Amino acid sequence: MTINAPQQRPPLPPFHTVEDAAKKVRLAEDAWNSRDPARVALRYTPDSRWRNRAQFVTGREAIEVFLVRKWARELDYRLIKELWASPDNRIAVRFAYEWREDSGQWFRSYGNENWEFDADGLMQRRIASINDLPIAASDRRFHWPLGRRPDDHPGLTELDL
Repeated sequence: MTINAPQQRPPLPPFHTVEDAAKKVRLAEDAWNSRDPARVALRYTPDSRWRNRAQFVTGREAIEVFLVRKWARELDYRLIKELWASPDNRIAVRFAYEWREDSGQWFRSYGNENWEFDADGLMQRRIASINDLPIAASDRRFHWPLGRRPDDHPGLTELDL
């Protein structure tokens, strides 16, 4: 389990520029695409509160456990996040990710997240609404090797998602 976290996670709020907010979103996307629960959990405060679909999670350790279960089920996970809005210490994000079950059925999950950060840039609240759409393997659009999305890969707007 995660023990120590860096004291700060720049860029720090308030997010006065679109560039700073977009950088924060991309850093989160990169961490999630690592599929490393400990790495992702370090982006959150020790007492961070989540609503993920209909599930409520509190605390960094519970987040890590949640992510271990998630990525054991959601195989070949690839995610794209896009900044939607960024006032002060909050960011709204839209996202899509593709994954498959062990049966081979592919899905594209669409959603929106609302994030709230503490002064050190750690996320203290995450509210996620997500819908899953079964897709054929031939309808997949996220084909980069597992891990960080390449900089030249289209984002959600360019993919018309």
